Amino acid sequence: MKPSEIREFTTKELKERIESEQGHLTQLKMSHAVSPLDNPKKITEAKKNVARMKTELTKRLKEQKQEQDNK
Repeated sequence: MKPSEIREFTTKELKERIESEQGHLTQLKMSHAVSPLDNPKKITEAKKNVARMKTELTKRLKEQKQEQDNK
């Protein structure tokens, strides 16, 4: 998932996507522990997607806090 795609999400959608991606990542890790995945790179990609989304969420929350502090 590209950062430009992540920026298009609303904050609520972003939180929901983070939860679903973390669940998907957990499922991938368990599946890989039981029997090796065809493409273990999927785990790395899922981790990076979660990190990108969390970064964007943190950025938005900081911006909202600064706006509230300025008022």
